[in-house]
Amino acid sequence: MTNIPLTAREVRLLRYQSGPLKAEHFEVIETPVPSLGPSQVLVRNRWFRISISTRLMAEAGAVTVKGIPFPPLKPGDTLADGAIGEVVQVGPGTSLEVGNLVLHPLGWREYARVPAAQCKRIEGPNVDPAAWLGHGWTAYAALVGGIQVRSGDTVFVSSGAGAIGSMAGQIARLLGATRIIGSTSSAEKARWMQQELGYDAVVTRDGAPICEQLTEAAPDGIDVIVDMVGGDQLAAALEISRHGARCVLLGAVSAELNPSNATLRAPVELDTFQLILRGVTIRGFSADEHAPELFDAWISQAATWQRAGRIQLSRTMCKGLDAATLALEQACAGQLKGVVLAELESC
Repeated sequence: MTNIPLTAREVRLLRYQSGPLKAEHFEVIETPVPSLGPSQVLVRNRWFRISISTRLMAEAGAVTVKGIPFPPLKPGDTLADGAIGEVVQVGPGTSLEVGNLVLHPLGWREYARVPAAQCKRIEGPNVDPAAWLGHGWTAYAALVGGIQVRSGDTVFVSSGAGAIGSMAGQIARLLGATRIIGSTSSAEKARWMQQELGYDAVVTRDGAPICEQLTEAAPDGIDVIVDMVGGDQLAAALEISRHGARCVLLGAVSAELNPSNATLRAPVELDTFQLILRGVTIRGFSADEHAPELFDAWISQAATWQRAGRIQLSRTMCKGLDAATLALEQACAGQLKGVVLAELESC
């Protein structure tokens, strides 16, 4: 039986920020462990996800955004994000049991009071948190349900070292694509993407103009665009897209990590006449909204690919709540790779 303490720690927004998000904008506080009501469970968190979308939701005037699985933050609010933890106490009216491992939306705290309806039970003793909390399933759903990758495709993935991009390139290859091109912020990340993730070529923001780099990397054009950035990267990829190309929009990092302030606006100028002539398809896609049924399929497929040594679930791990705020700052500054996860010590 797990001993439940009287108090536990959590991370709260200390004040609104303008410009880059810093660890100093948050505080780790100790608060009473919450009591339970009907159909609620108390979960001791083991891992939680650290998302760059926190920057957007920590801005003054932030609003609820479909596709971001946590609400806007006000000073004094506890942060939230996907988490995995062990049920240590159950309220009346729930089928969950003490000892169950569950996926739920209330990370950034040691103990979470969660409505049982928001918990997804995880079966089996061996859990890879990067499979359950990472955005591999977002990439999988986009490439299977949003658009379809075909054998022989050339695929461009923007922000290829990030939580989605580090998975999208690998998954596209496994689905039949023959040339995978990515973008990232630095030569160091580009080398990592090629050596560890199998990208054939990588363009960087600190190199020549993106359009020139892409034309050299994909002289015959691009069939599939998986975009997390927007702006000039999206425009450049569409400019050299082939007839019948498919583009899926999964994010807009250029807006979320805008140097002056996070925003919901990511304007870009496109030559739509050429897109019409080439029969290019552009689709905005949210895995949570458009293909939630593919989550279980992703977990099963990821396990199969892992056993065969065919996929790497890239992650950056940090230990404890105190390290998590710095990891958030580093993630928003583009310094980390893959999905960023915090691991909490066992109680």
